[in-house]
Amino acid sequence: MAKSIMIQGAGSNVGKSMVVAGLCRAFRNRGLRVMPFKPQNMSNNAAVTTDGGEIGRAQALQAMACGVDPITDMNPVLLKPETDVGAQVIVQGQRLTTVKAREYAALKPTLIPRVMDSFNALAKNCDLIIVEGAGSPAETNLRTGDIANMGFAEAANIPVILLGDIDRGGVIAQMVGTHGVLPDDDLARIKGFMINKFRGDVSLFDDGLIEIVNRTGWASLGVLPWFTDAGKLPAEDAADIKSKSEGSGFKIVVPQLSRIANFDDLDPLSCDPNISVEIISAGKPLPLDADLILIPGSKSTIGDLKFFREQGWDIDLAAHIRAGGHVLGICGGYQMLGTEIIDPDGIEGTAGTHAGLGHLDVTTRMSPQKQLSKVRGRDIKSGYPVTGYEIHIGHTDGPDCKNAWLRINNENIGAGSPNGRVRGCYIHGLFNADDFRNSFLSEIGAITSNLNYDKTVENTLEKLADHMERYADLDQILEMSGTLA
Repeated sequence: MAKSIMIQGAGSNVGKSMVVAGLCRAFRNRGLRVMPFKPQNMSNNAAVTTDGGEIGRAQALQAMACGVDPITDMNPVLLKPETDVGAQVIVQGQRLTTVKAREYAALKPTLIPRVMDSFNALAKNCDLIIVEGAGSPAETNLRTGDIANMGFAEAANIPVILLGDIDRGGVIAQMVGTHGVLPDDDLARIKGFMINKFRGDVSLFDDGLIEIVNRTGWASLGVLPWFTDAGKLPAEDAADIKSKSEGSGFKIVVPQLSRIANFDDLDPLSCDPNISVEIISAGKPLPLDADLILIPGSKSTIGDLKFFREQGWDIDLAAHIRAGGHVLGICGGYQMLGTEIIDPDGIEGTAGTHAGLGHLDVTTRMSPQKQLSKVRGRDIKSGYPVTGYEIHIGHTDGPDCKNAWLRINNENIGAGSPNGRVRGCYIHGLFNADDFRNSFLSEIGAITSNLNYDKTVENTLEKLADHMERYADLDQILEMSGTLA
């Protein structure tokens, strides 16, 4: 049976996902069979697994760090926000229900057996499980029925390491404050702490470490400097999406939808040094000098279609197309580009027919069945291979589908305008394929680089593992997990 250790954060977005990925690769490089695990995640950036489900994108990256395929047991509960107060609940890879926050509090106790089933299934096939918490255990108002932090650590009897973010300031208060609010049983589970995102000479924080140790009694396991290559790894949280202004002048503009989902399509584009990717937030116009406007996926297409119009982006998009610009819609963005979206059952809100942006002559009909699969095929024009995944509800058809531009599983898919300047499809992950990406962008005027995206991610994981070896006390972490006992 595998040993385990849990990384919890002194706050949200302290870098838990990246640190877990680094630990996974570092311990794998030491010859251990390692698996990642996150009992409960909240993200609309999901990955499709080899066993036909979906998990958080961070756990898929962590699986890559471990050298294993992503499976649903690595993230048994995934919450996908659909509104400000409600979320879709994915359990062991499949949709269970949609609930409001108060309803989810009542649902959580019924989920812990399935969380433990997934954890125990992983434990049978590895030496070490690195568990990632969610949010912070200091949110003691959420402790009852908790399955994300100390509730899970208690159920699985796992030691905990607390991670703090010094870049935001106040990290001593983060650590000492967490110590001050936790009950004794939860405090006993925390064996040590690490400080993340330090800029400059780490020795300058020696006195700070002593202060935290003296006030908490926890072991100091290292100060991790800012990892400068973090941006080369896939982002999980929409808050992590950043514009990248450097490049050859070829500009891809991405409207940041209110329910943006599966935005990993942007990762390889942002990694190309010759491409500029500009994320446009609410209230700002889409720039007139865009070469390509990419409308990404959405967890709520109809809601984001309304949001799109509220920003005036529909007017900007029409002007861009009139000026000869190119447009690509992926998944929800594809649906939005059509003439109408029909939702007879009110799956995304009020039942009825909703006018689309009208730049593709296609119609989408919503249905409750979710399409969830990995795909492999080729670009029809260039013949270059592509791989990716589908994760959506709804079916799209219409006259512009005769201008399909992808051949997937022996079927022509996608749609294009007669002049080819507006295209859409349901396939995420296309741009991971270097030859296709270069061909697609070159066709519309970009001068691309020789980027090997998969190799870039792999090399970055190796650098991250070296980073952890250098700055974290990995031997002591293994001892705390029981692996060296």
